[in-house]
Amino acid sequence: MNRTVSVQVMRDSDAWTIANKIPSKELMRRAGEGIFRAAKWKGSVAIVCGSGNNAGDGYVVADLLKKEGIDVTIVLTGDKFSEDGRYYYDICRDHEIPVRYFHPSDPKAISGFQGFSTILDCLLGTGFQGEPRGVIKDAIEAINRSGAYVVSADINSGLNGDTGLGTVYVKSDLTVSIGEFKTGHFRGLADSAMKQKVNVDIGIEIQGDYIWV
Repeated sequence: MNRTVSVQVMRDSDAWTIANKIPSKELMRRAGEGIFRAAKWKGSVAIVCGSGNNAGDGYVVADLLKKEGIDVTIVLTGDKFSEDGRYYYDICRDHEIPVRYFHPSDPKAISGFQGFSTILDCLLGTGFQGEPRGVIKDAIEAINRSGAYVVSADINSGLNGDTGLGTVYVKSDLTVSIGEFKTGHFRGLADSAMKQKVNVDIGIEIQGDYIWV
């Protein structure tokens, strides 16, 4: 049996911890550092980002990789950022980390991940519901075709954090859960989507019940 929480309990716990214990930017820094330490980074790395805090974790990782002398490129799927994500993205820009865009229909953007040995999936977080569409769907499919070593931040993009179900989702070699495992890490399609999974504790205090699955 595995100790997990629901997505709502994780969201409530994150909010409580930010309000009472740890600033949100510090939690994001810890999350990125946890992902950085958990994975074995091979060759050239692409950090593939959506628009939420999941992407912010990726920007922290990108900066840590740059400091270690590892070749890293941020790949954006749009121009939207969370407040904390924008903070760490700006640090990456200050440190001259290359940024590309992913869009199959744009001749100036990348349409695949040829040349990258490792991909960090930071497209969608545990709160995602529904079916990925548009550029996000295209990016997920390109990640799965890449043949690269794939790491997913918190949960594989496209999977539901509670049920572990999805129609289009990233298939990872390693998934690094943040705070606590969510039920979706062990339900539904999780076992086939994730070859390996680990959890990193970043100091979030759980405000709710655990679920054993």
